[in-house]
Amino acid sequence: MKLWGGRFKEGTNTLVNDFNSSIRIDERMYKEDILGSIAHVKMLKKQGIIPEDSCNKIEAGLNDLLKRLENDVIDIDETSEDIHSFIEGLLTYYIGPCGKMLHTGRSRNDQVTLDLKLYLKGYVPLLIKDIIELLKVIYNKASENIDTIMPGYTHMQKAQPITFSHHILAYGEMFKRDVSRINDYLVRLDEMPLGSGALATSTYPIDREFVAKELGFSKITLNSLDSVSDRDYVIELLSTLSIIMMHLSRFSEEVILWCTNEFNFVELSDEYSTGSSIMPQKKNPDVAELVRGKTGRVYGDLVTLLALMKGLPLAYNKDMQEDKEALFDALDTVKLSLKTFTGMIDTMKINKEVMKEGASKGFTNATDLADYLVKKGMPFREAHGIVGETVLYCIKEHKGISDLTLSELKNFSPIFETDVYETIDLLTCVSGRKVLGGPAKESIELQLKYLGSFIKENELNY
Repeated sequence: MKLWGGRFKEGTNTLVNDFNSSIRIDERMYKEDILGSIAHVKMLKKQGIIPEDSCNKIEAGLNDLLKRLENDVIDIDETSEDIHSFIEGLLTYYIGPCGKMLHTGRSRNDQVTLDLKLYLKGYVPLLIKDIIELLKVIYNKASENIDTIMPGYTHMQKAQPITFSHHILAYGEMFKRDVSRINDYLVRLDEMPLGSGALATSTYPIDREFVAKELGFSKITLNSLDSVSDRDYVIELLSTLSIIMMHLSRFSEEVILWCTNEFNFVELSDEYSTGSSIMPQKKNPDVAELVRGKTGRVYGDLVTLLALMKGLPLAYNKDMQEDKEALFDALDTVKLSLKTFTGMIDTMKINKEVMKEGASKGFTNATDLADYLVKKGMPFREAHGIVGETVLYCIKEHKGISDLTLSELKNFSPIFETDVYETIDLLTCVSGRKVLGGPAKESIELQLKYLGSFIKENELNY
């Protein structure tokens, strides 16, 4: 059933019907479409716009359709133009001509954006739950590895010793920001567009605030042209989803590196690894690689919407039908990526001794050696130069700083004394960085406390 056609003398070309149809994409919004229609017909009854008995019959019919669809008694007809025409046509089939009154005072333009907003109000909080599950895993791994020393990097070169707890909590901060972004987004999403009509509202005495309250929206949209042509809420969500995937991809890249023989910092569970069809020794980090790859896919969905909207005049244009395919693809991709990635990290084994050995190489305690000289009264720039010369000597002699004798150290500065060895011990290097945000145990425990509170707060909200 088409919701239009009276102006046309000839039927639509079959190919155009298929090209124009969106039901294969928007059928997942059947529940939101019905709930929106129930709220709309309640408003029509309250305002006396259509007869009360017709409203009661429509409402009962819609509730019956919802039960039938949810219990798979009815299959969605994919030859329909969209989910809206399918629901209205089915309703009319079951309850008769009064089903045709349902569309009074609304357009598909405001109906489709209502359905999508309702769908996102239900779906997006589920992403927060998925991120919180990942944050729980990060919390647990960090709690177990407060004393696990590893090298920290800049430019992918060993820089200073840190702990695995400190490293993984950095990702915790990223995902906390993702949750915060989603929470901010949900505030802006919470505006009800129904009643905007095709572009200029309606001559019927509709009550938009009533519908908003029925559907759980905190307010209504204020401009009908913007209401039906706005897809900022899709673009903003896709942007947030892209950032989430970027964080997952960065984490994945590190996991991939850590799994190599050259690093050997971690070992992935067999459940989250795959093998090779030709090389029997291989254990590949395919989950991490796929997350990294799927990130580009989600970026593409964002670019699709930005390109789609950049040249559209007010108000609605058919181009906007293309929003949902990219959006749903990104939502599904991010949700699956989060769940799979969380399982991979949760079951990942940390090779603590290998990490510590890695930190002992690459002169990660060089900054602490310079700080030692500064604390003895030497200007930092002079200390920096002396330690640079010391490192050059170590490279030539194939030694670490800690391997140098006191006599060798004194060749570079007479300030060095036996207490220098405690200063450049890796554990001292880490534990001395007690500044909030650093890798020392006191700082990590505080970071864990904040993360734990964040997790509990968001679990209560959702």
